[in-house]
Amino acid sequence: MDKVIDVNFLVKWQSPVFVRIGNGMRERIGGPDAALAALLHRWPSSSQSEYGVAKRRCVDAIARHGSPELARSAFVEAAVSAKVLA
Repeated sequence: MDKVIDVNFLVKWQSPVFVRIGNGMRERIGGPDAALAALLHRWPSSSQSEYGVAKRRCVDAIARHGSPELARSAFVEAAVSAKVLA
């Protein structure tokens, strides 16, 4: 337990992604932390392969192991697959 994980929850995308989950209002997702929260807690289905990729890319971006824009791209693909892109 002596390993420290450096994370950055303040990473923002250059342009937000808008989704509409369930019967909810159009929602602005501004970065990988908000995207990960949507994926983990409100996503309509976790069975698509795009869901898993988006989740992993968002975690990587937050943990500074991956590109925030790569996470955004994966999130958009997951939103299209789940039919929640607004």
